[in-house]
Amino acid sequence: MSEESREELRSLVGAVRLLAEWDADDGLHRYLRPATAAPVPVSRTPVPVAPAPRPTALPPQASSERPSLNAVREELGDCQRCKLARAGRNTIVFGEGNPRARLVFVGEAPGFHEDRQGRPFVGAAGELLDKMIVAMGLTRADVYICNVVKCRPPDNRNPEPDEVVACQPFMLAQVRAIGPEIVVAMGKFAAQTLLNTTEAISRLRGRFHPYFDAK
Repeated sequence: MSEESREELRSLVGAVRLLAEWDADDGLHRYLRPATAAPVPVSRTPVPVAPAPRPTALPPQASSERPSLNAVREELGDCQRCKLARAGRNTIVFGEGNPRARLVFVGEAPGFHEDRQGRPFVGAAGELLDKMIVAMGLTRADVYICNVVKCRPPDNRNPEPDEVVACQPFMLAQVRAIGPEIVVAMGKFAAQTLLNTTEAISRLRGRFHPYFDAK
């Protein structure tokens, strides 16, 4: 397993541990119930509302409204916006899950298995993520999972700055389309891209941060 994969797993474990601690305090499994259920009062707001950069992936006429996931996917198309499109990708890994999920997981980039299957987090990290989701009283169908970068970097290397810049608007538009209450960043590139920061992952991990209209 590469060091990047180990870091992703460490970030995943740390993020879900934080959610579990909050669950013991406020009842995460009750709070993150299906969107059709009546809201459940909680004792505190884990992530305060704060402004965030507006995604630019959608056409200007749609930018003032919440986009749909279908519109984001159509705008992405057969993306040729960065060199990953010509670096041997098998498929674009857009994301999957509940389009109105209250909990969203954002990883860094697809790996070998994700590139072959066109689905996010189906390798070793995905197996661990599935177990943790079940342990929280949810299923994979209850949440939404995606990556900052939609195409696999060659040899699973780290995404490069131009690749992140090319894909960032689509990831942000996905999150905005879903409107989750909690976004879990898995790995350095996910955390830094979501929070628009260069701060080290060791300083970001293990605490809640303001993001969009997440509560």
